[in-house]
Amino acid sequence: MQKIKSLMARQGLKSPQESVVDMSPVESFRTPSKEELRELREQPTDPQAEQEIIDSIEEVYFSSDSFDMVQYELEKLPLDLNLLELEEYRDKLKRQQAAVSTTFREELERVTSLQTNLQLAAVICTNARRQLRSAKEGFTEASLGLLANQRRRQLLTGLLKSLRTIKTLQRTDVRLSEMLEEEDYPGAIQLCLECQKAASTFKHYNCISELNSKLQDTLEQIEEQLDVALSKTCKHFDVSHYTKVQLAYKLLGKTQTAMDQLHMHFTQAIHNTVFQVVLGYVELCAGNADTKFQKMQYKDLCTHITTDSYIPCLTDLCKALWEVMLSYHLTMQWHDEHYKEDEATPGADDSSAEGSDESTVGRSYVKKKLEHGLTRIWQDVQLKVKAYLLGTDVSNFKYDDFIVVLDVISRLIQVGEEFCGSKSEVLQESIKRQSVNYFKNYHRTRLEELRMFLENETWELCPVKYNFSIAQLHEFKFMGQCRSPSVSPSRQPESTEPVELFLFEQYLQGGNPFEMQIDNKEEETEDVLASNGYESDELEKSVYQDYDSDSDVPEELKQDYVDEQTGDAPVKSVSRETLRSQKRSDYNLNRANAPILTNTTLNVIRLVGKYMQMMNILKPIAFDVIHCVSQLFDYYLYAVYTFFGRNDMYESSGLGLISSRLRTTLSRIQESLIDVEAGGENAGPHASPEERKEKVPSPHLSQLVVLTASDTLYGLAERVVATESLVFLAEQFEFLQPHLDTMMPSAKKPFLQQFYSQTVSTASELRKPIYWIVAAKAIDYEQMLLLMAGVKWDIKEIMSQHNVYVDVLLKEFEKFNQRLGDVSKIVRIPLPVSNVLWEHCIRLANRTLVEGYANVKKCSNEGRALMQLDFQQFLMKLEKLTDLRPIPDKEFVETYIKAYYLTENDMEQFIKNHREYSMKQLTNLVNVCLGSHINKKARQKLLTAIDDIDRPKR
Repeated sequence: MQKIKSLMARQGLKSPQESVVDMSPVESFRTPSKEELRELREQPTDPQAEQEIIDSIEEVYFSSDSFDMVQYELEKLPLDLNLLELEEYRDKLKRQQAAVSTTFREELERVTSLQTNLQLAAVICTNARRQLRSAKEGFTEASLGLLANQRRRQLLTGLLKSLRTIKTLQRTDVRLSEMLEEEDYPGAIQLCLECQKAASTFKHYNCISELNSKLQDTLEQIEEQLDVALSKTCKHFDVSHYTKVQLAYKLLGKTQTAMDQLHMHFTQAIHNTVFQVVLGYVELCAGNADTKFQKMQYKDLCTHITTDSYIPCLTDLCKALWEVMLSYHLTMQWHDEHYKEDEATPGADDSSAEGSDESTVGRSYVKKKLEHGLTRIWQDVQLKVKAYLLGTDVSNFKYDDFIVVLDVISRLIQVGEEFCGSKSEVLQESIKRQSVNYFKNYHRTRLEELRMFLENETWELCPVKYNFSIAQLHEFKFMGQCRSPSVSPSRQPESTEPVELFLFEQYLQGGNPFEMQIDNKEEETEDVLASNGYESDELEKSVYQDYDSDSDVPEELKQDYVDEQTGDAPVKSVSRETLRSQKRSDYNLNRANAPILTNTTLNVIRLVGKYMQMMNILKPIAFDVIHCVSQLFDYYLYAVYTFFGRNDMYESSGLGLISSRLRTTLSRIQESLIDVEAGGENAGPHASPEERKEKVPSPHLSQLVVLTASDTLYGLAERVVATESLVFLAEQFEFLQPHLDTMMPSAKKPFLQQFYSQTVSTASELRKPIYWIVAAKAIDYEQMLLLMAGVKWDIKEIMSQHNVYVDVLLKEFEKFNQRLGDVSKIVRIPLPVSNVLWEHCIRLANRTLVEGYANVKKCSNEGRALMQLDFQQFLMKLEKLTDLRPIPDKEFVETYIKAYYLTENDMEQFIKNHREYSMKQLTNLVNVCLGSHINKKARQKLLTAIDDIDRPKR
């Protein structure tokens, strides 16, 4: 240190401390001298170089303001000082000082400039404050206070509104409950959504945070109640209720979800409805509180329905299902109407294109969902009803009860067709199975009943009114014709021309299509029988009593008679006797037209009506039913033939009584319908048990019917009633043919045509064999042959008096005519019957005459003339007894008599042309007539020609 000081002294320098002490604060930062500045200018001015110099300064120089840099540098000096090193070190320090000084100077300039700016800013601020003070004095403090108060008021008003909103929000749950009780679901949802929006706005309040979660729970509760409300529309559709529900779902944005839920509810409604209906009847009939039925499956539950409760339960089942389907129909109708409204007012609800697209997609989804749901719902209905139908054996039901079942199902099928255009194959197949099963059992029983009726039938006339028609019977009411003339005209158009109206339109405002089944239970009276059981009593009574009063006399007949030409005054009035005479003529006319039928005939007709009802209601079994209808007619025809027409003498009569068509029909009936084994007849091979099950034993005539008494013409009255009732039955079948034809499937129509052409049309042909038996016994033809055998025919002179046998024969005919009149008092004998009887009698008489003439051994020309005389006398007297023209077989006798005059060649031709004569009769002609005129060889030739004749069977 001393070295340094001494060195400095020699240099004339002060110590650092002294230098520091002597320097003022400003001087310590004095501006370098010119020499220094020159030295500094010699220094490099590169900023990077300056920065490097500054960076080379030790950190200690910047540590604090109290740092003694001189002391620090002196302490650093080494003990051995080297002037050169010191100078170099000094130069280094000078460079560092120069670099720092330059930077300091620049910063000092900035500080000086900043100081100037601050002084200017101070002046500006002073001026500004002065001006503000002036403005404060000029713009009164009262105005600013007013603005402040207004702002405070606005804040307080907003706060009050918020408080009121909070209060309203906290009371929302009460109002929501009220709206839900009022079923104002859209309003409740709208309120809840608005409350949620408001709650989110005021969520910074503590009291609102809990309310927000509560509102969410309330909204979920509303959705649950809304789903319950939606389910209620499945049974009882209400437009206003459904509109609210749909609007509520629309507000929730869940329209499609609602439609899915709706279909689920409809499915559930169908199941619950049918289960509850069936369960109610099962428990009611069970008569105890056993809960086992509630746990059963629906299909098993249906098997516990009793026979008595089957129809009421089925009706109630269909009524309940109708309500469900009607609700679905109204639901679709509601959506269709709203869809049209949306189309008519485009953009009403669509605020944007995106919203419009969503709305269109939603409507399309709903429409497709509803259309698809139609088939699903109807399928569910079919399956439920099918399970019910097949759960009970209805084969032993009464006919009327089964008809009600068919009618209910038929109406349900009609509902299905209108509901979704379905053919209801499930229902059709189910009811067809039950119907076929029922009908086979029913028809078998009816055939047995018919046999019993026929075997107990006494073939007495059933007294029906003269204007009787099967359309008057209750069983044919379904054909749409009035049952009786007594039906009021106001009711007839309803039955004959029903107004076509869809069920869903007809019962849209109320009612139920299945309630009509109650009307079918009502007993409807039939005005078809005559009073007191006898038509004649009624008519006779009307003859003598009706005209005792003037109630039914036309007004013009009550007036006195006036001469139209002269205009003279009245002479006399129409007498009551004249009116009675008119009434009697009406009575005779009506009596002549009164139908002939028996109780059995009426029962068969009723049975046909019942069968046709089945066909009308259930078309799929039409062929089976019509086949059974044909069996009813077949059996009746076969019974009438068996009772009154079967006779072994037909073939020998030569009258052709049974045609080949009738013979074929009778053979077919016996083969296909008659159980010959049960009837004791051994015609044909033994049938299998199944085949015999479908057949009926041959009927036997009642022992009360006597057909052997001559005074009754061998039961002619019974024969007439039986035969003509069959003809009447055939006429009714002809009347029903168009109706049967419309019911018969196209593929099976040939069967119906064949039945009519080969069976129904043969009914009138039974008159010939049946009445022939009467005609064959009514006149004693054998006596006439004996009388003719006693006549001498080889006389030599022409006689003017006929033989006695003619008078005897005519006496027989007179007696026959008298008995015929007696029978006609018991039963009306129609003209065709009378003609057939007379025809048979005359034919038999004429053939007996020819047979008598063929028994002649010798005969002359005068004898042949006597034959002609006898025959002419017979014809003349006979024509007075009968109106039948021409006389049957007249040519048969005349031709035979005239054959006596034929030559040999003519005789040969005669034999070939007249095969109607027997071999005996032709042989007699050859032997007696030509015997004396031809030789033996010619006679043998003619006899050979007779033997070679191939005679047809007639």
